[in-house]
Amino acid sequence: MLYYESASTDPYFNLAIEEYIFEKMDRSKSYFLLWQNENTIVVGKYQNTAEEINQEYVDKHSIHVVRRLSGGGAVYHDAGNLNYTFIVDQDSNPGFDFEVFVVPVIKTLEKIYVSATFSGRNDLTIDGMKFSGNSQYAKNGRLLHHGCIMLNSNLTNVADALKVKTAKFASKNSKSVRSRVTTINANAPNPVTMEQFKRLLKESILESGRIEPVILTEQQLEEISNLRNQKYATWDWNYGSSPAYNMKREKKFDTGVVTVYLHVERGRIKDIRFYGDFFGNGDLRDLEASMIGLALDEYLEQVLVQLNINYYMAGITAHDLYILLMY
Repeated sequence: MLYYESASTDPYFNLAIEEYIFEKMDRSKSYFLLWQNENTIVVGKYQNTAEEINQEYVDKHSIHVVRRLSGGGAVYHDAGNLNYTFIVDQDSNPGFDFEVFVVPVIKTLEKIYVSATFSGRNDLTIDGMKFSGNSQYAKNGRLLHHGCIMLNSNLTNVADALKVKTAKFASKNSKSVRSRVTTINANAPNPVTMEQFKRLLKESILESGRIEPVILTEQQLEEISNLRNQKYATWDWNYGSSPAYNMKREKKFDTGVVTVYLHVERGRIKDIRFYGDFFGNGDLRDLEASMIGLALDEYLEQVLVQLNINYYMAGITAHDLYILLMY
């Protein structure tokens, strides 16, 4: 396995590094990355940024906003947060199996006498409190898994910078982000520094085999900078156009919240956009395009079955989507 640790805390640059290694570098190799961002909200690929963040708070506190390649929900990064990435062949981890990638994190916490548990679809928790969220992106037989680890994060910013949808708590007693999250050091008998935690995490990775450092060339760094400037630092990528459709439906499924905006004329879909913290493969725009012109009638579910909904929204069935659109 090849290893790269970013010296930058620029979120746009770090996400560009991820994509560059995923898309451009030797596909016969596996990669492990460590990186940190200065104050940043990272939104999921399928989320409507405007609905996920507290823009006034973000502007006031100069918090960056950036969209990642993978699905899932919005997360907050700061100097007390460590991010890690695995890039591997998808054959070694078919589907969206998160648990295999969080084992090194759990082992690392054991070394500092903290007991962690893999919970729900993509979280790591300590005594039921979340300290790490994970997400994945798959393309052309390759899989990118990344997670954020709150070692000593500012939980006030976590709560105040993110707007949390009421639907996310439909089946939970929690009232706010602040009541659901914690940090590792808040639970460690002897708190550790970020550098100590990085060293322990790398030792846990080494237990599964040798890791070799990646050295990026000047040309590669220039290409990454171009990707940063032309994609990850742009308003189009991070915000895009706010939806202005005449119908909005939202439902929480076991695999995530799905929000749909529709423009409907004479009972048929004129335009449609999906958002949410779900995971999926392919380009969601392809699914949206295939639904233009469909009638919102009793035959809609039969048509949706043919569109392979589960491919674009993992764990969501044609029936689920039919219920969301019709009721």
